[in-house]
Amino acid sequence: MTIELQIIASLLRAVAEEMGAVLVRSAFSANIKERRDCSTGLFDERGRMIAQAEHIPVHLGAMPDAVAAVMQHDPAFGEVWALNDPYSGGTHLPDITLVSRTEAGFAVTRAHHADVGGREPGSMPADSRTLEEEGVVIPPTRLDEDVITNLVARMRNPEERRGDLRAQLAAHRLAEQRVRELCARRGHDTVVAAMDELFAYSERRMRAGIAALPDGRFEGHDVLEAIGGDLEVRATVTVEGDDVAIDFTGTSPQHDGNLNCPLSVARSACFYVVRVLVDPDLPASGGAFAPITVTAPEGCLVNARRPAAVAAGNVETSSRIVDVVMRAFGEGIDVPAQGQGTMNNLTLGNDRFTYYETIGGGQGACPDADGPSGVHVAMSNTLSTPVEALELEYPLRVERYALRLGSGGAGRHRGGDGVLRELRVLEDCRLSIISERRSHAPQGERGGRPGATGRNALDGEQLPAKVTRDLAAGDIVTIETPGGGGHGR
Repeated sequence: MTIELQIIASLLRAVAEEMGAVLVRSAFSANIKERRDCSTGLFDERGRMIAQAEHIPVHLGAMPDAVAAVMQHDPAFGEVWALNDPYSGGTHLPDITLVSRTEAGFAVTRAHHADVGGREPGSMPADSRTLEEEGVVIPPTRLDEDVITNLVARMRNPEERRGDLRAQLAAHRLAEQRVRELCARRGHDTVVAAMDELFAYSERRMRAGIAALPDGRFEGHDVLEAIGGDLEVRATVTVEGDDVAIDFTGTSPQHDGNLNCPLSVARSACFYVVRVLVDPDLPASGGAFAPITVTAPEGCLVNARRPAAVAAGNVETSSRIVDVVMRAFGEGIDVPAQGQGTMNNLTLGNDRFTYYETIGGGQGACPDADGPSGVHVAMSNTLSTPVEALELEYPLRVERYALRLGSGGAGRHRGGDGVLRELRVLEDCRLSIISERRSHAPQGERGGRPGATGRNALDGEQLPAKVTRDLAAGDIVTIETPGGGGHGR
């Protein structure tokens, strides 16, 4: 890249990162200000992603569909539009996306709100069957104070919700100012031309990396542990020249639970895998995804139709898609072993508080290194809520928080260990757990051993992978997360 293009690329990435910093520092909820369950990006005037902060993969890969949905309404400069409808550019309902115009395109923020209404505190029920059970559904809507007031009135802890939405709005005002300053310094036409070239540069690098892979047709499959029985995810990966096609024909039909996901989430997971395997240092631009085509039969688990529930699809099905597509690529090249394959979603709450957390586990070993322990794997990239912040903000006490030593799979290189997290609730509330890999262990590669399966318990009594129930003050919830698979004999 030329020097000027490098400078503009760095400035655009800096704007995206600063948007994230403003959002995190301004947020009210621990889920955003401590866990940083949010993402930010900049798009050009054609709705193509140009720069993003290094935030949550499942958020970022699905953002283009949200921008496309808002562009259909021809938003004016200064307007901010909100949406969370998974069938109109969203992922799952707690992820509220805001889109606004800048002088050179669009700014986007996506944040997981600790509650968006619905029948369970935290809006992540383990057993929902329809979208409306999971919370307030927001189609693309122009945001103003009246709309915000109406929305938060239908959610728990409305002032916290209002505070988090205003934190997102602050990030958008920052983006508008910074892009305006950039255009004033460099010239609008120069910035637009640089965005075009950044998109093209990422595509060229991705195509060069794909061309170095062996051509062929490769298959992978795995299962999700749904209430009532396993569901199958199948993927066929075709590498031909500098193109990759990923097809999910053979995947189970959408079901009456909430492991369904829209195609935008499936695409996001596929983009992540190809980028990781081909060119992990590639500048994060939408051009990197241009050579990748993702298809799935309409009405299947990874391309669900309204009004299917999707609370778990964004977090758990996306994780399994990564495992399946990675396993397919493993027929042609050496790939890492499977990581924990779940986000271990834990929600506790009542009308007074809502606590939501994803819990790290073991990463799979690589061909040349052990897997790290106690990390968020694949589609998640959040932090853990610090114990001090958790106990200060919620009626909860952390009894134990430690690595689950020995849970990583053996091999020439060991898988990372999972985590043990034990919480005592200090007042009556509701519990929801959405987890995976409780029956089917993360697999090793090239002869490496599987990681240990996870385990959920209430006062020592084992719970299923997905469960919702009442808790009394004093109850203890224990989550033991899976370890990663080993690599090599």
